[in-house]
Amino acid sequence: MFSCIAAFKRITPITGLMIGLLTVSISPVALAAYPDKPIKVIVPFAPGGGTDLVARTLGISMAEDLRQPIVIENKPGGSTVIGTDTLAKSPADGYTLVVATLAHAVNPSLKAKLPYAQDKDFAPVILVGVSPNVVVVSANSPYKTFSEFLAAAKANPGKLSYASQGGGTSAHLAGELFNSLANTKLIHVPYKGAGPALTDVIGGQVDVMFATASAVGSLVDGGKLRALAVTTPARSPSPQLSMLPTVAESGVPGYSAGSWYGYFAPAGTPPDVINKLNTVIKKGVQSPVFKSRVESEGLVIRAGSPEEFGKFVKAEEIRWQKVIKDANISPD
Repeated sequence: MFSCIAAFKRITPITGLMIGLLTVSISPVALAAYPDKPIKVIVPFAPGGGTDLVARTLGISMAEDLRQPIVIENKPGGSTVIGTDTLAKSPADGYTLVVATLAHAVNPSLKAKLPYAQDKDFAPVILVGVSPNVVVVSANSPYKTFSEFLAAAKANPGKLSYASQGGGTSAHLAGELFNSLANTKLIHVPYKGAGPALTDVIGGQVDVMFATASAVGSLVDGGKLRALAVTTPARSPSPQLSMLPTVAESGVPGYSAGSWYGYFAPAGTPPDVINKLNTVIKKGVQSPVFKSRVESEGLVIRAGSPEEFGKFVKAEEIRWQKVIKDANISPD
């Protein structure tokens, strides 16, 4: 019995050393193995549009760098809640991401109840960039400049209207922020999509729309709409939009609204995986291919750290919560 115990004591330190060496040698190998299967990127909108364009264009460069297929899955509905909830309930292993937009930041203020915990279920990966909305009127509108439109809005409270692609969308909130800062009373006319909304702006049934750049680019170029201003604090670097003034410089100081795109992973995703995804996406957004494809969006690239993206989204939540409250927009 004694000899057996003595023998166990003799081999225990060696066994512990071997286990330690094994652990050290396995960890880097396991890390290097990510990813070893396709990565799914959820787009919480139907195919087409700015979010889909960003996801599919970056998916090409991501696949090349990660050497795994990037599968784009469109999951529209619920003002992005359906697709976002799918991410929240996915394994935290880096194989499922979502491309989030402004809706992610405003949904907590617009939805009476969400199926996920906004502050606990998501890990920020990267903010891709910010793009302006464009203030547009019909080509036949009497307003040739934004200053003329602003003067008319102030002089006729409750008589001018603005369209949006639905309640809580960027166009709706941009209009309400305008009402708040310019002390005007534009009437909101919501539609089921940007297409029918813009059709009525073109026809003159609605006076104006704070539309996304991607939705109005071809209509402005085709002479059906007149662009008056952009909604971002600085003028757009896009050749198609660079000559337009900002709303802020045209008589509404402090005005800032727009669309943005960023990637989230499920909460609990390993930091090393988050950082690897951040590096790969950051490289992709700087590529000539990506820049050329999003040029019409007027996208200003803001690719930074995961922490910076997390702070950006929190600031957006707080800012738009006040706008929604001041405008008495009720949760649905």
